[in-house]
Amino acid sequence: MSSENTMDDEDTLKILIATDIHLGFLEKDAIRGGDSYSAFKEILEYAKEHQVDFILMGGDLFHENKPSRRCLHTCITMLRQYCMGDTPIQFNILSDQTVNFNTTKFPWVNYQDENLNISIPVFSIHGNHDDPTGAEGLCALDLLSVSGLINHFGHSQSVEKIEISPILMQKGKTKLALYGLGSIPDERLYRMFVNNQVTMLRPKEDQDEWFNLFTLHQNRSKHGPTNYIPEQFLDDFIDLVVWGHEHECLISPSRNEQQLFYVTQPGSSVATSLSPGEATKKHIGLLRVNGRKMNLQKLPLKTVRQFFIQDVVLADYQDLFSPDTPHVTKKVENFCYAKVNEMLEEAERERLGSPMTPEKPLVRLRVDYSGGFEAFNTSRFSQRFVDRVANPKDIVHFLRRREQKEDIKDELNIDYGKLVKNTVAEGLRVEDLVKKYFEAAEQKVQLSLLTEQGMGKAIQEFVDKDEKDAIEELISYQLEKTQRHLLARGVTTEQDIDAEIKNFRDSKKNTTEEDNEIKEAMNRAKAHRLERGDDPAYRMSDGDVAMDSDEDAFPQPAKGRGRGAGRGRGGRGRGRGAAASETKPASRGRGQKSATSSQSIMQAFHATSQRSSRPSSFAVEDISIDDSDEDVPLTKATRPTSKAASTSFAKYSSQSQSQSQSSKGVFFDNSDDEDDNPFKGSSRRGRKKT
Repeated sequence: MSSENTMDDEDTLKILIATDIHLGFLEKDAIRGGDSYSAFKEILEYAKEHQVDFILMGGDLFHENKPSRRCLHTCITMLRQYCMGDTPIQFNILSDQTVNFNTTKFPWVNYQDENLNISIPVFSIHGNHDDPTGAEGLCALDLLSVSGLINHFGHSQSVEKIEISPILMQKGKTKLALYGLGSIPDERLYRMFVNNQVTMLRPKEDQDEWFNLFTLHQNRSKHGPTNYIPEQFLDDFIDLVVWGHEHECLISPSRNEQQLFYVTQPGSSVATSLSPGEATKKHIGLLRVNGRKMNLQKLPLKTVRQFFIQDVVLADYQDLFSPDTPHVTKKVENFCYAKVNEMLEEAERERLGSPMTPEKPLVRLRVDYSGGFEAFNTSRFSQRFVDRVANPKDIVHFLRRREQKEDIKDELNIDYGKLVKNTVAEGLRVEDLVKKYFEAAEQKVQLSLLTEQGMGKAIQEFVDKDEKDAIEELISYQLEKTQRHLLARGVTTEQDIDAEIKNFRDSKKNTTEEDNEIKEAMNRAKAHRLERGDDPAYRMSDGDVAMDSDEDAFPQPAKGRGRGAGRGRGGRGRGRGAAASETKPASRGRGQKSATSSQSIMQAFHATSQRSSRPSSFAVEDISIDDSDEDVPLTKATRPTSKAASTSFAKYSSQSQSQSQSSKGVFFDNSDDEDDNPFKGSSRRGRKKT
């Protein structure tokens, strides 16, 4: 068989894989404003050039939760230009599409719409930057979905139980089960996996003939005890996992030896922070699936702006200068100037022969000045490179070596400023900062009504999504609940009240009840904003968009955040498909709420005003499985918790662990050149039935 016939075989599915495109990042920047759009255009050009069957995106298509008009206009223009046409679609959808696309009033794949002419379908899950918000649970992808430009899938409408129903595709003899799960706060999803509340459905018939592809948008690296999703949580019948959200490009698939599947991490197509992970060369993937065999080819992105980062420890250059050397600060500045010039010369050499690469590179020099050195004026230093780099304002970043941890037993002597500064440098999220602060804070400044998670989520809503009433509404809501609880328990003395409040607060930590309360409080805040007619979606910021970088001592009030090294993922304070907020009594005005939230615990207990109770959480919607002849029926494939688990899955689980790598029938092309025969290796053996 010739190479051309092998590549374009009628049984081969060709899928272009990309994640974290972040359209609109720094779009007001005079130099870097068009970087995200150029990369997206190149991705679509690759799809058209290689005549792929469809494009798969792993979340964060947009950088902002509420993209600007320019951003939406540019995105829609390019999707119409590259994804519409007369080219026939070569694969069919076999599953129940009303289940797969349950967030739109047009629950079918866009190329089957008689009013549209689609040549390259795009399937995408949402990320944490463009996640669904509001009572309706809508996001920017839903606008593109209802317009017929993108097929948005993987949206879970329940915060208590998740059932992932695959999109079943077939091209010739190749059968593909495409699973997707949009971004969910990592702590919540971790807890749901532990409690066996995440179910992946499988076809009842011919299970071993399906190639199982799963895409998700979560933390892959560990940022806390539960602030990530371990690969071992995923079901072992999966063949390939496309992992979004992590920005470092690790597109060459890595094998999980425990679950026996492969994981590819395409990374972002634009650098959203000046961190080492972003300096890796950017690629997207061309995945070919033929039967149970697959091949992944790396495609380099040539329009991505170059990024060079280097670390310098001044104490290692004792032969050049020391803290006691005369004019040492000037000598250090000249030394850094030489280092930056070296990176610029390297960038110039690499750019030769690459006309699509932007002229000005990103440069970051991280200087460790521990040991008695002093920092020079970085603003004056940056002026020397204004016309040569794309980030002249933040070329040099001074840092000190992490010192020994202080003894936090003496709570009165804790340096909170140092604690917060070091934490931000590590790239943690707003809620992580809140948790760290209260863990180290002295007893008298601890939270009484709120949990650290609740306060952190409310602050993030305030910072990221401009919900100005989020913090105040959460405090007021918790105050009401605590009042009702104390009245029901009949507690009267101040000492008993303090103890009961603490027990009541601790009983809700890391539970579904806590998530629901946060969601309800955020819905109240939105309701107040809508009552005032104050919708941030119609406000345009006059200032430049702030860029995340590792030199910020405190988090900037930007609406969206880029990825940095070690930065946590997730970070939304509301659940999917949140119920509409309840109507407030007319007597409860803004002034009344402010006065109530500022009073003491004893005053709150003696208050006699009655508030409307919180509505019960909505019921979980069961996903119906169509057993008609046209659709392929599905069965649940949950991780068995006891011997009473279903027989079919128990048989599969016991045999899948003994699979060898050769039985997977997998071959990967790690070079940028095309291989004559992308499907090497023996075919995958079917699992035996007992």
